[in-house]
Amino acid sequence: MRKVNFCFLASCALVLAACGGMNKMAKMADQVQIDPSPKVLEMHGDSVEVEIKFTIPQKFFQKAATLEVTPVLKYEGGEKAFASKTIQGESVQANNEVCSFANGGTFTIPKSKIAFEEGMRKAELVVRAKASMKGASLDLPERKVADGVMSTALLLDYKAMTIGAADKFQRVTNDSKGATLFFVINKADIQSKELKKDEVAALQKFLADASKNERIEVKGIEISAFASPDGEESLNDKLAANRMKNSDSFFKKELKKAKLNADASVYKTTSLAEDWDGFKTLMQESNIQDKELILRVLSMYSDPVVREKEIKNISAAYEEIADKILPQLRRSKLSVNIAVIGHSDEELKEMVANNDEKLTIEEMLYTATLTEDNNEKLSIYQKAADKFPEDWRAINNVGHISYKLGKVAEAKAAFEKAKGIDASNTVVLNNLGACALADGDVAAAKEFFSAAAGAGDEVSYNQAIILTKKGDYENALNMYQSSKINTFNWALCKYLNYFNTKNADVFDATLGILNKIEDQNDAKISYLKAIIGARKQDRDLLLNSLKVAVEKDSKLGAYAAKDIEFAQYAQEADFQNIAK
Repeated sequence: MRKVNFCFLASCALVLAACGGMNKMAKMADQVQIDPSPKVLEMHGDSVEVEIKFTIPQKFFQKAATLEVTPVLKYEGGEKAFASKTIQGESVQANNEVCSFANGGTFTIPKSKIAFEEGMRKAELVVRAKASMKGASLDLPERKVADGVMSTALLLDYKAMTIGAADKFQRVTNDSKGATLFFVINKADIQSKELKKDEVAALQKFLADASKNERIEVKGIEISAFASPDGEESLNDKLAANRMKNSDSFFKKELKKAKLNADASVYKTTSLAEDWDGFKTLMQESNIQDKELILRVLSMYSDPVVREKEIKNISAAYEEIADKILPQLRRSKLSVNIAVIGHSDEELKEMVANNDEKLTIEEMLYTATLTEDNNEKLSIYQKAADKFPEDWRAINNVGHISYKLGKVAEAKAAFEKAKGIDASNTVVLNNLGACALADGDVAAAKEFFSAAAGAGDEVSYNQAIILTKKGDYENALNMYQSSKINTFNWALCKYLNYFNTKNADVFDATLGILNKIEDQNDAKISYLKAIIGARKQDRDLLLNSLKVAVEKDSKLGAYAAKDIEFAQYAQEADFQNIAK
């Protein structure tokens, strides 16, 4: 008679009982309510995040069972699992949350993230559950719970803004030269020693040089003469007038000698009998005894006779005034103002192309702005950098234009050279940050942009790019706002922030920014308008904008076909005719 292995039979019975319990769970699996958040998964920063709540019905969860629940994103090219959660029945001895057999319960798989991959643009979120009981296990039916992944953030333009250094070119520059002639008390004739002073010689040379320059235009000649405020006013009036007359005669002779023509309309002659303003200024600058008392007299009395009397009564100070202050007021002032007319735009362009030897750095930097051809700009800036190697602006602008032309390595080399000239220059630091971002070194870019504070609105824009990339849309919007530059990235960030606010007004605000962008050639502008059309259920806006986007960039057709933003319209013939 064959022996029966009762242990084996007992084990089989337990397994069968377990399988029966788990099969019951499998049959009731569709009664489990699963609630993902968000309903459509979104790319946020560089990742995808989800939270799952699920409600288990009564008499579902076997008392001896354990259930492991795992959200999984399935996409072209693979799948990735989010964090799992394990719950247990009432008789299981473990440390998981317990689900009542009689009452069921509600449980949450906390938010967890997975790294975003390109294939996830068209994906679905499923929930998988594995029941275990008494050594046996059973996979419950897989459930699809959400679509994904909304990856509009991929449209972000990572190209930061570099800053070009400005020129200080002025086509018309003003220059002037003057001289002061002093007179003996109660005399109006010009002393010979006054005409031998260095400042008079400098004025004479200035006139001679101006006459030889055909680009010079005399804008003003001023001759003013003064008398000190001591003595009778009538005498002082006559003295000042005669000093002015003699000074005018001398100056006209100098103009004739220099052969410098000046229209009579530019002449201005004045005389002042008693120069109390000059007296007050000199007193304030002096350390004369009783200075404050004398200044008080000037403020208390306006009558010149009373002023002179009161000041003379301060006998201790008056002698010093007569010796140090009054002689400086017996004078005439000669001055000439000229305008130097610079080269015309056409002359500058011809000179920079064929003969730049006489051009200044300002003229060369300015000439580069006269062309829209970036290659021509680059050539001019390189010439300026070679001619003026000590000026950081020229080599910085070589980098600025190289960057615009997509030559990041050349741009970086130029900016490094500019940094060697001026290590703390915030414009250059911003530009190095732009190159770092182009190279994918976000940490270095962030450091450069922080050090470049104050260089311009471009810095705020560049910092906003990094914040947008991180998914910090709220702070990024503040930076875009402070930059005051209407850009695609600002509009994109405005739209992406909708997922934080759920405020539909953001769609019109985004359109407003897009419509203000100066250069409308970027296909992504129209593409984002199409997305907003889908959000607003504005079919015409969607289709018309998408058509324009695809006309500008044909690759956007296939891109749109996999974009979950357009899922509602994906089966329509009009949409499919564009998105292909």
